[in-house]
Amino acid sequence: MNTGVKITAYAAALAATFGAAYGVGTGVGPVEEPKKAEHGEHAAAPAPSKSAAADGHAGHEAGATTEAPAAANLPGGLQVSDGGYTLALETPTPATGKSVLKFSIKDAAGRKVTAFTTEHGKELHFIVASRDLNTFRHLHPVKAADGTWTTPVDLPAAGGYKAFADFKPAVKGAKGITLGADLSVPGAYAPRPMPAVAPAANVDGYQVRLGGTLDPGKAGELRLTVTKAGKPVTDLEPYLGAYGHLVALRDGDLAYLHVHPNEGGPGPDVSFTATAPSAGTYRLFLDFQHEGKVRTAAFTVTAGAGKATAPAPEATVPAAGEATDDAGEHTHG
Repeated sequence: MNTGVKITAYAAALAATFGAAYGVGTGVGPVEEPKKAEHGEHAAAPAPSKSAAADGHAGHEAGATTEAPAAANLPGGLQVSDGGYTLALETPTPATGKSVLKFSIKDAAGRKVTAFTTEHGKELHFIVASRDLNTFRHLHPVKAADGTWTTPVDLPAAGGYKAFADFKPAVKGAKGITLGADLSVPGAYAPRPMPAVAPAANVDGYQVRLGGTLDPGKAGELRLTVTKAGKPVTDLEPYLGAYGHLVALRDGDLAYLHVHPNEGGPGPDVSFTATAPSAGTYRLFLDFQHEGKVRTAAFTVTAGAGKATAPAPEATVPAAGEATDDAGEHTHG
């Protein structure tokens, strides 16, 4: 695929930056087997570059006369409040299994924001991921007249989760912003290891192969190729205005990167250009739509290993469904 890629970093947040929505991002490191020492070194990760800060998103609520300063040099989703806005969870401790989440975006005066700009087909994008990055939910909540958002969700196990709200206030000159807040599902918690690095993920009869490099502070292309029964899928359907929708989360602090591909054909390749904020381990979640259904392929990658991505033997490819684990829920409002 001869597409370049755009990156959408929805928010300014922690030690590095990932790119800007529908704008070109910067580089990232190789997709390869991480060293054991790397998994969990996030605290010692290098400080982020300032380039992302320019793409960091901030905005005001309608009627506001001043804009609170956005957090500088931070990737998206690391703060519950930024740019004068706060993600207020009304249901911070949902039950295991099926439940309902309620939340709102509040302005600096504590009022619920009701006016948002539609981007990529939605006024607000809502992501929930488990702290161990085995579970990923891309949800589409419904907004009430008073600014309260509601969405059903199915969380498979007790433990810590993080919710991300990705939005742009409907105010002249406002930029997009991503806020993050913790969720806690009560019950016996059994931590699970992050899935191993692998070049392909199988989901629902489709195989998605990942290629390219991921290096901190340096633009790199991530290329995802979708096949089914060994044949290229050349009729992917648009989902949220694109043929692929990619979210990257950094292991440890869950720094958030939201990426969209540049213009290109409907498969089999979907290409992205991304910049990792630091060396370390990341989980990539690719949403793609085919035959009327959205599916999610998940990958574990490392940035900063210093060598090119090399395809692993077919035997390392997980069995169908394993690569995405609990990463396939899409609830639309």
